[in-house]
Amino acid sequence: MPEEDWRQPFIEYLKYDKLLEDKSKGLQIKRRALRFTLINDILYCRSYDQLLLRCLSPEEIQEVMHDIHSGICGAHQSGPKVRLKIKRLGYYWPTMVGDCINYARRCHLCQIHGDFIHQHPNPLHPTVSSWPFEIWGTDVVGPIEPPSSLGHRFILAATDYFSKWAEAIPLREVKTENVIKFFRENILYRFGTPRRIISDNGPAFRSFKVGRFAQHHKIDWRYTSIYNARANGLAEVFNKTLSKLLSSVQEQKGLA
Repeated sequence: MPEEDWRQPFIEYLKYDKLLEDKSKGLQIKRRALRFTLINDILYCRSYDQLLLRCLSPEEIQEVMHDIHSGICGAHQSGPKVRLKIKRLGYYWPTMVGDCINYARRCHLCQIHGDFIHQHPNPLHPTVSSWPFEIWGTDVVGPIEPPSSLGHRFILAATDYFSKWAEAIPLREVKTENVIKFFRENILYRFGTPRRIISDNGPAFRSFKVGRFAQHHKIDWRYTSIYNARANGLAEVFNKTLSKLLSSVQEQKGLA
């Protein structure tokens, strides 16, 4: 039995001034119809910021959720993020929040690569940033196998401690020159000079050139304790999320 199209009562009311026989449901449709409009027989919903979102049929809903979550450009993100992307693309249906969450939860690849919580929470000692782009945490993801079509096997990433904004670039190998170029072009030129950068003790970060770069720009470059990656927790969280998304996409494309 085909699924009932939720749009039909609104279309019939807006086009023919016809309500459902059930009076309570009819009044509900009439009240909610204030947010809807018909343009060339296509139903649109007016969002709270006054943008017109095209209303989708049940078949279109499944297709859009699949494309955004696990399609060719999908990254197997969580339900709320899938819903936000769909809204930004200009689509709407009434139960999109719950539908997107349930769709992501049922995804087989997301279940395989999802987080497995097995550690008791510890007292938090957060690194506090007073304003955006003041403190950045940086780390390297990789080596990634198989490498990309261009031979990239690593990802250098940096995350702002205030806004949680992340910047990342692919690398064939992790060199001091790549680290300096990344921070100069992706961080300093775009967001200004940070007060502090936090990284692990990798050779590319501990080099003399990086120290001279930090000293020249008056950046307090700090290093986490050896074997204590959690000291740079924000960068580790982003790297974990990025690795999980890459694993899902690789397995979906048969590259894992």
